[in-house]
Amino acid sequence: MTTSEKNSAKNTVSPTEYAKFDHNTIHQKLNKSLSRPQLNSDGSIRHFLGVEGLNKAQLQAIIAKAETFFDDKGQLINSPELEGCTVMNLFFEPSTRTRTTFEVAEKRLGANVLNIDIERSSTKKGESLRDTLWNLQAMTADIFVVRHSASGAAHFMATEVTPDIAIINGGDGWHAHPTQGMLDMLTIHREAPRPFEELSVAIVGDIKHSRVARSDISALQTLGVKDIRVCAPRTLLPKGMARFGVKVYEDMDSCVTDCDVIMGLRIQNERIGSPLLASSNEYYKHYGITPERVALAKPDAIVMHPGPMNRGVEIASSVADGAQSVILTQVNNGIAIRMAVLSLAMEGQRAHQAAGK
Repeated sequence: MTTSEKNSAKNTVSPTEYAKFDHNTIHQKLNKSLSRPQLNSDGSIRHFLGVEGLNKAQLQAIIAKAETFFDDKGQLINSPELEGCTVMNLFFEPSTRTRTTFEVAEKRLGANVLNIDIERSSTKKGESLRDTLWNLQAMTADIFVVRHSASGAAHFMATEVTPDIAIINGGDGWHAHPTQGMLDMLTIHREAPRPFEELSVAIVGDIKHSRVARSDISALQTLGVKDIRVCAPRTLLPKGMARFGVKVYEDMDSCVTDCDVIMGLRIQNERIGSPLLASSNEYYKHYGITPERVALAKPDAIVMHPGPMNRGVEIASSVADGAQSVILTQVNNGIAIRMAVLSLAMEGQRAHQAAGK
């Protein structure tokens, strides 16, 4: 066993050990173990792999950086902070919204942008992921933005394959979607009627399979939200959710009552008509975000959704397009957050490399 493997084994906490901890202890242990590969010794970010592992000040720094990319009228501005840098977008699974907003963010920062066509890449010809990444690294890449179906893929790349290239996690399996989580935090920061510490947030939908839910819950807890509620059919709720410091509901009306934020999640079409979910009509009846349910929340509550939306299944069109919806604002904020993460990670990576010389 290598030294790295020994250290990893020593720092690993088994599921049975986690069962003994309260949610605060679980959160602290996850943060401690996941912070190591992301941060320099001074706490600056050099990879962005997940919101887990970052403390409140670090999440606030990302939000503050994103705010600098808006002008006085709330419009996005360009900033040449990545001029001369090469960013490669490596999307090993389909994406439209995330990939497009990353590309827009990269170009607004002045980077040279390459979208690698994975379907025609050498990985489809049998080349290993390591060799593909090492070849791309040899082409003087500075940042890899990675989406992969395997949970932990971005972490593997940052620690085992290309540690001297800034790795940005664009979503990995069921594990995490950290830039979505942070754009949601930026949206709440800018649009919610009260500060994080005073908010009640309801998250509704497929909690079990949602990497967005995992990132959002972790970020909300780190930023001080004490009342986090989740609601889903039992088949779409992971076991033991209450241990992670959230309140679990099966009744949607109770969940959203007096909330400040209602956040819907996407229901994947393949789950409809399966043992997990009887039908789209049944789901909408019990868990759809309808005008009647929004009326149960506080009058100034906001409605969010990471997209893509299934109208008439997860959310009513009148709500999605209504005055309390900030769904399109989330998309715009996604550009600012991705600009912030790209800029901060490149700055941290440069500092790391300079310190090693």
